[in-house]
Amino acid sequence: MDELVRVMTPVLWHVVRAYGLDRMLAEDVVQATWLTLVRRHESIHDPHAIGGWLTMCARREAWRAGRAQQRVRPTDTVDLEPMLEADASAEQRVHQSERDRRLWSAVESLDARCRRLLRIVAFDDRPDYAHIARDLQMPIGSIGPTRGRCLGKLRAALAADGWRGDTHDL
Repeated sequence: MDELVRVMTPVLWHVVRAYGLDRMLAEDVVQATWLTLVRRHESIHDPHAIGGWLTMCARREAWRAGRAQQRVRPTDTVDLEPMLEADASAEQRVHQSERDRRLWSAVESLDARCRRLLRIVAFDDRPDYAHIARDLQMPIGSIGPTRGRCLGKLRAALAADGWRGDTHDL
């Protein structure tokens, strides 16, 4: 066994490192390979096949360890910082919260059909007009004009509430 470990450890090390594992993880994989041999040595019927068996075991373990390492790869704050939204000031958050509250209050003042239609159109990137027509029990051709009238009602409700935002985005 000592001779097998002496001969095969450099081979296993080379196989495992080929999977791009860092040094510590590669050491763990080589050790796990030897432990697997100790636990399952009786499954090897041909003594000449032990080298191939160890190599295959090391490859499988390295692949598993590499996949696990990718899933939990730590990310440096420097990598994440450009992806994070800049924190809004307390004043900006209050302003946005008030704007959202006023907008949803105006939406709630609309009739149920307009509320449903505007929510579907606002939150679905590519609304399915056939599905909308079925849900709202209206002809497909009237969805666009109805949406326009609903947006007009929403603009009027916002204007009546003293809305100072840009209603042209609605």
